[in-house]
Amino acid sequence: MTNAPLGATARFRILTTGYTLSTGPGVAATVSYVGDGDRHVIVDPGMVAGRDRILGPLAEMGLGPDDITDVVLSHHHPDNTMNVGIFGHARVHDHKAIYENDQWTDRDAEGHELAPSLRLIRTPGHSREDITLLAGTDEGVVAFVGDLWWRPNGPVDDPVAPDHDVLRASRERVLAAADVIVPGHGPAFPADDTAPL
Repeated sequence: MTNAPLGATARFRILTTGYTLSTGPGVAATVSYVGDGDRHVIVDPGMVAGRDRILGPLAEMGLGPDDITDVVLSHHHPDNTMNVGIFGHARVHDHKAIYENDQWTDRDAEGHELAPSLRLIRTPGHSREDITLLAGTDEGVVAFVGDLWWRPNGPVDDPVAPDHDVLRASRERVLAAADVIVPGHGPAFPADDTAPL
Protein backbone atom coordinates (compact mmCIF):
# COMPACT_ATOMS: atom_id res chain seq x y z
CA MET A 1 0.00 0.00 0.00
CA THR A 2 1.25 3.47 -0.81
CA ASN A 3 1.56 5.85 2.10
CA ALA A 4 0.15 8.85 0.27
CA PRO A 5 -3.61 9.34 -0.04
CA LEU A 6 -5.16 8.59 -3.44
CA GLY A 7 -6.95 11.93 -3.77
CA ALA A 8 -5.77 15.53 -3.77
CA THR A 9 -8.96 17.42 -2.90
CA ALA A 10 -8.32 18.20 0.77
CA ARG A 11 -7.83 21.71 2.09
CA PHE A 12 -6.40 22.71 5.45
CA ARG A 13 -5.89 25.58 7.83
CA ILE A 14 -3.80 25.77 10.97
CA LEU A 15 -6.26 27.16 13.52
CA THR A 16 -3.65 27.92 16.15
CA THR A 17 0.12 27.48 16.05
CA GLY A 18 1.41 25.76 19.16
CA TYR A 19 4.56 26.26 21.17
CA THR A 20 6.70 24.86 23.94
CA LEU A 21 8.55 27.42 26.04
CA SER A 22 12.12 26.75 27.07
CA THR A 23 11.91 29.36 29.84
CA GLY A 24 8.72 28.17 31.50
CA PRO A 25 5.98 25.59 31.68
CA GLY A 26 3.84 26.98 28.86
CA VAL A 27 2.77 24.55 26.13
CA ALA A 28 0.13 24.75 23.42
CA ALA A 29 -0.77 22.36 20.62
CA THR A 30 -0.83 23.19 16.95
CA VAL A 31 -4.51 22.59 16.17
CA SER A 32 -5.52 22.15 12.54
CA TYR A 33 -8.63 21.92 10.42
CA VAL A 34 -8.71 19.63 7.37
CA GLY A 35 -11.67 19.45 5.01
CA ASP A 36 -12.43 17.03 2.20
CA GLY A 37 -15.92 16.87 0.70
CA ASP A 38 -18.38 16.54 3.56
CA ARG A 39 -15.64 15.69 6.08
CA HIS A 40 -14.64 18.42 8.50
CA VAL A 41 -11.69 17.20 10.59
CA ILE A 42 -9.89 18.67 13.59
CA VAL A 43 -6.39 17.38 14.31
CA ASP A 44 -5.05 17.35 17.88
CA PRO A 45 -7.42 19.70 19.75
CA GLY A 46 -5.02 20.00 22.65
CA MET A 47 -3.96 22.58 25.20
CA VAL A 48 -4.36 26.21 24.13
CA ALA A 49 -4.48 29.53 26.00
CA GLY A 50 -8.26 29.61 25.51
CA ARG A 51 -10.84 27.72 23.47
CA ASP A 52 -11.37 30.82 21.34
CA ARG A 53 -7.97 30.02 19.79
CA ILE A 54 -9.69 27.01 18.18
CA LEU A 55 -13.29 28.16 17.86
CA GLY A 56 -12.55 31.69 16.61
CA PRO A 57 -10.74 30.62 13.41
CA LEU A 58 -13.38 27.93 12.83
CA ALA A 59 -16.13 30.55 13.08
CA GLU A 60 -14.27 32.66 10.51
CA MET A 61 -14.63 29.67 8.19
CA GLY A 62 -18.37 29.48 8.90
CA LEU A 63 -18.03 26.35 11.06
CA GLY A 64 -19.03 25.58 14.62
CA PRO A 65 -18.20 22.65 16.90
CA ASP A 66 -21.25 20.65 15.74
CA ASP A 67 -20.10 20.88 12.11
CA ILE A 68 -16.96 18.88 12.84
CA THR A 69 -17.41 15.29 11.65
CA ASP A 70 -14.09 13.81 12.79
CA VAL A 71 -11.29 14.42 15.27
CA VAL A 72 -7.88 12.81 14.81
CA LEU A 73 -5.71 12.33 17.89
CA SER A 74 -2.09 11.75 16.92
CA HIS A 75 -1.42 10.25 20.37
CA HIS A 76 -2.84 10.31 23.88
CA HIS A 77 -0.82 12.99 25.65
CA PRO A 78 -3.00 15.67 27.30
CA ASP A 79 -1.26 18.56 25.54
CA ASN A 80 -2.62 17.17 22.25
CA THR A 81 -6.06 16.00 23.43
CA MET A 82 -7.27 18.43 26.13
CA ASN A 83 -10.11 20.00 24.10
CA VAL A 84 -11.50 16.98 22.26
CA GLY A 85 -14.76 17.35 24.19
CA ILE A 86 -15.60 20.58 22.32
CA PHE A 87 -16.52 18.41 19.33
CA GLY A 88 -19.19 16.22 20.91
CA HIS A 89 -20.79 15.05 17.65
CA ALA A 90 -17.56 14.00 15.93
CA ARG A 91 -16.08 10.56 15.37
CA VAL A 92 -12.76 10.40 17.23
CA HIS A 93 -9.90 8.49 15.63
CA ASP A 94 -6.77 7.19 17.32
CA HIS A 95 -4.26 4.42 16.64
CA LYS A 96 -6.63 1.55 17.38
CA ALA A 97 -10.28 2.60 17.14
CA ILE A 98 -13.04 5.00 16.18
CA TYR A 99 -15.16 6.39 19.02
CA GLU A 100 -18.60 7.86 18.37
CA ASN A 101 -21.24 8.54 21.04
CA ASP A 102 -21.40 5.22 22.94
CA GLN A 103 -19.80 3.14 20.17
CA TRP A 104 -16.18 1.93 20.20
CA THR A 105 -15.16 0.34 16.88
CA ASP A 106 -11.79 -1.37 16.87
CA ARG A 107 -9.68 -0.87 13.74
CA ASP A 108 -5.99 -0.39 13.07
CA ALA A 109 -5.21 3.16 11.98
CA GLU A 110 -2.66 1.97 9.42
CA GLY A 111 -4.06 2.80 5.98
CA HIS A 112 -7.49 3.84 7.28
CA GLU A 113 -9.09 6.35 4.91
CA LEU A 114 -11.39 9.03 6.28
CA ALA A 115 -11.94 10.20 2.68
CA PRO A 116 -10.12 9.59 -0.61
CA SER A 117 -7.70 12.44 0.19
CA LEU A 118 -7.31 11.66 3.93
CA ARG A 119 -5.34 8.64 5.14
CA LEU A 120 -4.02 7.62 8.55
CA ILE A 121 -0.70 5.84 8.98
CA ARG A 122 1.09 4.55 12.06
CA THR A 123 4.18 6.58 12.94
CA PRO A 124 5.38 5.49 16.39
CA GLY A 125 8.28 7.35 17.91
CA HIS A 126 7.25 10.07 20.33
CA SER A 127 4.98 7.43 21.84
CA ARG A 128 4.16 3.90 20.81
CA GLU A 129 0.67 4.82 19.55
CA ASP A 130 1.53 7.80 17.31
CA ILE A 131 -0.37 8.21 14.05
CA THR A 132 -0.11 10.74 11.22
CA LEU A 133 -2.90 12.12 9.05
CA LEU A 134 -1.80 12.48 5.42
CA ALA A 135 -3.92 14.94 3.46
CA GLY A 136 -3.69 15.12 -0.32
CA THR A 137 -4.10 18.75 -1.42
CA ASP A 138 -3.66 20.52 -4.74
CA GLU A 139 -0.29 21.72 -3.43
CA GLY A 140 0.95 18.28 -2.35
CA VAL A 141 0.66 15.97 0.64
CA VAL A 142 0.43 17.60 4.08
CA ALA A 143 1.39 15.42 7.06
CA PHE A 144 -0.17 16.22 10.45
CA VAL A 145 2.35 14.39 12.62
CA GLY A 146 1.58 15.30 16.23
CA ASP A 147 4.81 15.18 18.21
CA LEU A 148 6.83 13.11 15.76
CA TRP A 149 8.37 16.57 15.37
CA TRP A 150 7.51 19.10 18.08
CA ARG A 151 8.64 22.08 16.00
CA PRO A 152 10.50 22.70 12.73
CA ASN A 153 13.79 22.24 14.61
CA GLY A 154 12.87 18.90 16.19
CA PRO A 155 14.07 18.28 18.75
CA VAL A 156 16.30 15.80 16.96
CA ASP A 157 16.57 13.71 20.13
CA ASP A 158 13.04 13.66 21.52
CA PRO A 159 13.55 13.38 25.31
CA VAL A 160 10.38 11.31 25.82
CA ALA A 161 10.77 8.95 22.82
CA PRO A 162 10.85 5.31 23.98
CA ASP A 163 13.03 4.25 21.01
CA HIS A 164 15.00 6.73 18.89
CA ASP A 165 15.50 4.24 16.04
CA VAL A 166 11.73 3.83 15.73
CA LEU A 167 11.32 7.62 15.86
CA ARG A 168 13.82 8.08 13.01
CA ALA A 169 12.18 5.36 10.89
CA SER A 170 8.76 7.02 11.27
CA ARG A 171 10.22 10.41 10.41
CA GLU A 172 11.80 8.95 7.29
CA ARG A 173 8.47 7.36 6.33
CA VAL A 174 6.70 10.73 6.60
CA LEU A 175 9.43 12.54 4.65
CA ALA A 176 9.07 10.01 1.83
CA ALA A 177 5.29 10.59 1.61
CA ALA A 178 4.80 14.30 2.36
CA ASP A 179 5.58 17.73 1.00
CA VAL A 180 4.66 19.71 4.13
CA ILE A 181 4.82 18.75 7.81
CA VAL A 182 2.56 20.22 10.49
CA PRO A 183 4.23 19.45 13.84
CA GLY A 184 2.65 19.19 17.28
CA HIS A 185 3.84 22.50 18.74
CA GLY A 186 4.98 24.81 15.97
CA PRO A 187 4.43 26.11 12.44
CA ALA A 188 4.37 24.01 9.29
CA PHE A 189 7.67 23.34 7.52
CA PRO A 190 8.82 21.67 4.29
CA ALA A 191 9.25 17.90 4.23
CA ASP A 192 12.71 18.06 2.73
CA ASP A 193 16.34 17.53 3.69
CA THR A 194 16.20 20.45 6.15
CA ALA A 195 13.83 18.48 8.43
CA PRO A 196 15.66 17.18 11.50
CA LEU A 197 16.05 13.42 11.74
